[in-house]
Amino acid sequence: MARVVQKFGGSSVADAESIKRVARRIVATRNDGHEVCVVISAMGDTTDDLLDLAKQISPNPPGRELDMLLTAGERMSAALLAMAIHDQGATAVSYTGSQAGVITTAAHGNARIIDITPGRIEKSLTQGDIVIVAGFQGVAQDTKDVTTLGRGASDTTAVALAAALGAAYCEIYTDVDGVFTADPRLVPSARRIPHICYEEMLELAANGAKVLHLRCVEYARREHVPVHVRSSFSDQPGTWVADVTEEPGGTMEAALITGVAHDLSEAKITVVGVPDQVGKAARVFNALGEADINIDMIVQNASVSDATTAITFTLPDADRPTAIEALRAIQAEIGFQDIIYNDQIGKVSVIGVGMRSHPGVTARFFTALAEAGVNIGMIATSEIRISVVVDEADVPAAVRAAHTAFGLDSESGEAVVYAGTGR
Repeated sequence: MARVVQKFGGSSVADAESIKRVARRIVATRNDGHEVCVVISAMGDTTDDLLDLAKQISPNPPGRELDMLLTAGERMSAALLAMAIHDQGATAVSYTGSQAGVITTAAHGNARIIDITPGRIEKSLTQGDIVIVAGFQGVAQDTKDVTTLGRGASDTTAVALAAALGAAYCEIYTDVDGVFTADPRLVPSARRIPHICYEEMLELAANGAKVLHLRCVEYARREHVPVHVRSSFSDQPGTWVADVTEEPGGTMEAALITGVAHDLSEAKITVVGVPDQVGKAARVFNALGEADINIDMIVQNASVSDATTAITFTLPDADRPTAIEALRAIQAEIGFQDIIYNDQIGKVSVIGVGMRSHPGVTARFFTALAEAGVNIGMIATSEIRISVVVDEADVPAAVRAAHTAFGLDSESGEAVVYAGTGR
């Protein structure tokens, strides 16, 4: 008997019939002799609906109360799923994040898991129950307040529970048949990736691929938890995310490029006329760090004749107002001239461990973009990734051009998004 953690996203439990379908899948796993712990997201668009309701009540709701509100969606799903499982002839018990022992930091809206004390879950599993845990939430270690872990973080809850429970693996059920070489909504010819290593999955998640939450992959790599990404709408084999990319008969040679990711959620800020002096750039980024803003790509121009330079960087568009406010507060101190921003951009990245040993990847990527008529605004690289910033309107063409250039197109038409979200 194996212990398994299964996570079902909001699109998989969007309505009563979907919840019943998920219940049948869970009970089938239990009938195969496994101990099953399930992590569940809120139904469909429930979280967005609750956020909209909160904004109608208050334009700036307190973080603590917003977390109290938003965690209700997962609790509803957990209770309804337990009822559906009981109707299938099995026993199930639902727990909130705090009842399940998910201990977090006190940062409302974006808390991090500190520890998991799964005593109640262990007891229920030993008694033969299917355990259902409300995802996306926990309890702050210091304040004992309810916290949320950030959008999409039910994936992280599931992997963390799998590690704490010593599960054989964690199954992430979504509305696509695994991890694909590009977003199936943008590239219908995208191919399913049967196996992918943590390193490549981290880069895909960090650069816009929405099938897995970034912190989920980080946690899985750190704790060596194999993750099986599957669709709750089909019986396709899905994608395994693990330490080594393997096929029957041994380790296969890494593909040149594993996938193409894109991200439309970033903005670009340019700080104009920064004095070209020691410490000025440090002061700019210290101010952004103190405002708790994550910076992605950075470019500093060469000094011009008046001994000033321009610093350009990208960041989540949601953080743009906070970043501009933080920079305006130190404008007089630094002596820069102005701030320019552009939120009509997108990032396109090609990712693959194979590029470590294959020259010419950059040339092929940039040639494909040029032939598609796409202009490049910024460039950043890592050992297994090349990212460019382009105009938002050019992102679809850039993704398709790169996908074709690296031979990733499939003729089978296997890329299907069953519910329309990719998660």
